[in-house]
Amino acid sequence: MKFASTALAALAAGLSFAAIPAYAQDYPQTPEGAARFIADAEKDLSDFSLGNNQVNWVNYTYITEDTDALAAKSNGDLTEKQVKYAVEAAKFAKVPGLNADVARKLGILRQGIVLPAPNTPGAAAQLSEITTRLSSAYGKGKGTLGGKPVNGSDIEAEMGNLQHTPAEFAEMWTTWHDNVGAPMKGDYAKMVGIANQGAKELGYADVGAMWRSGYDMTPEQFAAETQRLWEETKPLYLALHTYVRRKLNEKYGDAVQPRSGPIRADLLGNMWAQEWGNVYPLVAPQGAGDLGYDIGDLLKTQGKKPLDMVKAGEGFYSSLGFDPLPGTFWTRSMITKPADREVICHASAWDVDNKDDIRIKMCTKVNSEDFVTIHHELGHNYYQRAYNRQPFLYLNGANDGFHEAIGDFIALSITPQYLVDIGLLDKNKVPGADKDIGLLLRQAMDKVAFLPFGLMIDRYRWGIFDGSIQPADYNKAWTKMRLDYQGITPPSARPDDGFDAGAKFHVPGNTPYTRYFLARILQFQFYQAACKQAGWKGPLHRCSFYGNKKVGENLNRMLAMGQSKPWPEALKTFTGSPQMSAKPMLDYFAPLKKWLDAQNKGEKSGW
Repeated sequence: MKFASTALAALAAGLSFAAIPAYAQDYPQTPEGAARFIADAEKDLSDFSLGNNQVNWVNYTYITEDTDALAAKSNGDLTEKQVKYAVEAAKFAKVPGLNADVARKLGILRQGIVLPAPNTPGAAAQLSEITTRLSSAYGKGKGTLGGKPVNGSDIEAEMGNLQHTPAEFAEMWTTWHDNVGAPMKGDYAKMVGIANQGAKELGYADVGAMWRSGYDMTPEQFAAETQRLWEETKPLYLALHTYVRRKLNEKYGDAVQPRSGPIRADLLGNMWAQEWGNVYPLVAPQGAGDLGYDIGDLLKTQGKKPLDMVKAGEGFYSSLGFDPLPGTFWTRSMITKPADREVICHASAWDVDNKDDIRIKMCTKVNSEDFVTIHHELGHNYYQRAYNRQPFLYLNGANDGFHEAIGDFIALSITPQYLVDIGLLDKNKVPGADKDIGLLLRQAMDKVAFLPFGLMIDRYRWGIFDGSIQPADYNKAWTKMRLDYQGITPPSARPDDGFDAGAKFHVPGNTPYTRYFLARILQFQFYQAACKQAGWKGPLHRCSFYGNKKVGENLNRMLAMGQSKPWPEALKTFTGSPQMSAKPMLDYFAPLKKWLDAQNKGEKSGW
């Protein structure tokens, strides 16, 4: 969490700042005026941040009407402040002779609001109330299994339980989307209207255009760049889709999953069909498919607890030369779900004081997925700490895809050899080269399967923000895009007045999603660079740079830059290239692609 709001005690007491905010002053439209404005804005926002982060932490880890109200007030104050700073920053856009650093910070201020409220009385408060209501509705959401209510984290786990019948998968999928998504639709449409007004005041066509402007290129260039990366990787996805569809057909039969056409969304082991790893046992290649171990089983056999899993994650970063996590991390993080209250279980990493009060929030379960997630979330924390000496407006990743990619590329190094190194796997049980296709297929079920989902979430919202998707068509457009991009279809007909997209956390949580698509691409670029630096000579997918201090030093140089330079410069610092490329990902999965093509002979590709 970067930007934030008033102190918790002040909020509770109903107090407000006595100081005159920087944006209320009169700044001359000169380079000197712009520099003074930036200095004042950074100090004000930095001071403002601690209390807002604390309020939101309490709200996310203790959902009540009172904490909802505190968060709504605090975030409303923040939004109003950010909007006014953004409007002021926009005034300096055409001032000649601006210092390059000042100009960059002006751009960050102008583009840094996820949902800008219009600069009219009450608009920020209304927007904050709606967004808080949406977030809390998701956190409290429940589906059913056998007619009994099941909360969000538990129903996610049950969707990956292959003991369930297709009818049970369909029940969970349908009730979750009906109960969680549909009631949000009215609030979401109102929110879009308010935020679009705010974006127009900042000089953007709509919120989507504003989101696409935060990548050191024009919105049009960014859309084209992400499309280019998708086109490069699409053949690999189509090969995976064709193979998985055939295996699901063999498991469930034509009546449940036809051999051609789209895949039924609820059969892929994940509520949103965004990652398919949970159904790996159904598609594993004969002979090569049994890897000989499951990380979750290894953890349970050794009696490991969630805290041990986090300690293991810390150990990886320590092996690269990073300092241990601060003591407050262990006393202030939420590592498991409290039994006595409602929380938002969706895993996230927090930087509460912009210095060293870093934390994670998870409802950790002892399984393979959460072991990987821990390595991912800690990647955010180590990134946050690496750039904590940067000015406030640079306390962020080079672009938001970088932040997501760091932990993911570390997690790629969770190879069998790494598991041996940390004492989790017996060295005699390391799979041989004959198991490589199984290892790669297991990775692809998450990494490759995710690509179209990672791309379409924002493309769907871009359409809502620019008006090409109207509220009456929210569900129809969502279902069509999921078919077009992912090749999946719902288990039953969906109501036109529903809002299935709202059943995905990042939509009501208003988290831009293209960052996750970029992260899937960048993580392989980072990983290949790290493996080259470590002198790895074998197959890319077998590389682990665990314990390599040289990689850690080079990585830290990039992380410490924060957002102070355009992302191509940061990318070049670690990888040697300023351009994002899907080639490292394709190199990683090249043996699998060759194998899939052979397996798919005679099958109809696509849908």
